Amino acid sequence: MSSPSRRREMDVMKLMMSDYKVEMLNDGMNEFIVDFQGPADSPYESGVWKVRVELPDSYPYKSPSIGFVNKIFHPNVDDSGSVCLDVINHTWSPMFDLVNVFESFLPQLLLYPNPSDPLNGEAGSLMMRDKERYEQKVKEYCERYAKPKDAQTAVEESSDGEISDDSYTSSEDDTLGWQADP
Repeated sequence: MSSPSRRREMDVMKLMMSDYKVEMLNDGMNEFIVDFQGPADSPYESGVWKVRVELPDSYPYKSPSIGFVNKIFHPNVDDSGSVCLDVINHTWSPMFDLVNVFESFLPQLLLYPNPSDPLNGEAGSLMMRDKERYEQKVKEYCERYAKPKDAQTAVEESSDGEISDDSYTSSEDDTLGWQADP
């Protein structure tokens, strides 16, 4: 067994033995979904997200691919769930492991968004112009898309490897403010 392969297995096992629920996808240890609770004392604290993790063959020398499965309103997460996080995308080091991603990197991303370099322009713009309305919309997204039952539904809908967008359609109402389901 090669060193990257051994390290991948050790990191996945360490994550599974932590407080996170990890659901393996496929047969190997390269793809899985992790339940991620929003950090305390943030507008995201009531949310539970399914985060899809894909480990490249060269992990830990190359960073994991991280994406939110269920919807989140955040300047640095696009509509498909892709994450813009410098430590994962540009400055990854083999010194980091998967527990770092879920205990440090993602909580820091949610606690300290960067609205000046957004993947989600609407979230970045709203955060810069009206932080109170931004935080309210974050909480509404948590209520609408990030409850434990919603996180489970998101996994079931994406079990074919694609993130389903059936339950969400962007409209002018979303730009103006969240609307309750009819």
